[in-house]
Amino acid sequence: MSGDTDLIKLYSGRILELAADIPHHTRLDAPGASVKKRSPLCGSTVTVDVTLEDGKVSAFGQDVKACALGQAAASVVGGAIIGCTSQQIAAARDELRAMLKEDGPTPKAPFDGLEVLRPAVAFKNRHASIMLTLDAASEAVAQLAETQSA
Repeated sequence: MSGDTDLIKLYSGRILELAADIPHHTRLDAPGASVKKRSPLCGSTVTVDVTLEDGKVSAFGQDVKACALGQAAASVVGGAIIGCTSQQIAAARDELRAMLKEDGPTPKAPFDGLEVLRPAVAFKNRHASIMLTLDAASEAVAQLAETQSA
């Protein structure tokens, strides 16, 4: 029963608020790059669209079909990503992974809102869903940065 109680605590009011209000929750009409990621464990999917201007995210859109934890992560990322460089996004991805897998520090601003997901450290089966948006965004921005610098 303790496991059930811990899982209920995981879905805090703040996580549910974030999941219900995802910024940039529609796809872009003309993205510079798009990446879709799927968690094989739970079937959650996220598709992100990005455009870059002067090496920074100028537009972002996402289609999120994930559990509340994946939605909460998408909400934090959506609210923070505009104006970020590919290096900032990759660092946030790596920091979030370390936070979840190694109980590492919270990702740096502007992605520090991901701290709300720290209780998920104990639920390894939820990590992939939480990582989807940053994994997809990091890949999309890296693709776009590569094509723009060529």
